Amino acid sequence: MRAAKPRRRKTVTTVVISPDTKTALRRLKLSGLLHALPERLSLAKMQCMPSQDFVVLLLSDEIARREGQAATLRAQRAHLDPSMQLEAWDSTANVTYDKMLLNELASLRFLEAHAHVAVVGPVGVGKTFLAHALGHVACRRGYSVLARRADLMLKTLRHARLDNTYEAELRKLIAVDLLIVDDFGLDKMDAVESRDAYEIFTERHRAGSMIVTSNRGPDEWLATFADPMRAQSAIDRFTGNAYDLVVEGESYRPRQKPTLRGASDADAPAPTKTKRHAKRSASEAQA
Repeated sequence: MRAAKPRRRKTVTTVVISPDTKTALRRLKLSGLLHALPERLSLAKMQCMPSQDFVVLLLSDEIARREGQAATLRAQRAHLDPSMQLEAWDSTANVTYDKMLLNELASLRFLEAHAHVAVVGPVGVGKTFLAHALGHVACRRGYSVLARRADLMLKTLRHARLDNTYEAELRKLIAVDLLIVDDFGLDKMDAVESRDAYEIFTERHRAGSMIVTSNRGPDEWLATFADPMRAQSAIDRFTGNAYDLVVEGESYRPRQKPTLRGASDADAPAPTKTKRHAKRSASEAQA
């Protein structure tokens, strides 16, 4: 019997895109296809792909590219930290929280219902990380998001009163689908700041969602307002329609500390001894 001849593997040859095709794609504002087009053409040829399937494949590539680009732009406009995404969250961190609740929040059903989220816990446990991560999920789903640190947000509104841009600044905070307010309730607010916080909480009630991170629980926010009546009204509206995500444990921040790739403690260079240290070591040895 003759030995069976080994089958030849099909080799994928890269297709060269003609200048006319490149020009046409650019005129149609489809230049984003140029990067993947040679590979897609080669794949279609190798698999004898029907022309209609090939067109759908190309259009799907372009849709995915544009959606990704739009989500990135929305996240930049929202002032979200690009490194704080759910995919990057270290699940081995020694912090405790309701994982089922976090998964529910990541579905964004709370956003569709115009509900709120209070992310509460001690310093450094990852409250800001989780809030920004949910913001990124919202950006990928096409929602408008804005993230602000509470003190800077109130300071911006105070300055806006001086140059008659207060209404415009307030509208920015109210108009977005999701407003993230970080580190709320750290310091006591004066009368002006209390009024601004009241406006934000009440205007967004049932009209848009908020994620508020704080070292204090909502029951402790009352003491940070200058006006108890406004405080009670604003906080009642928020807590009456809010999820409570409590995060406790060790600080998460060391896990965000930059390190050299592949480096370990053994690879770290030994500390260099100065002349002063050398003299001290010599005298200790003689003693």
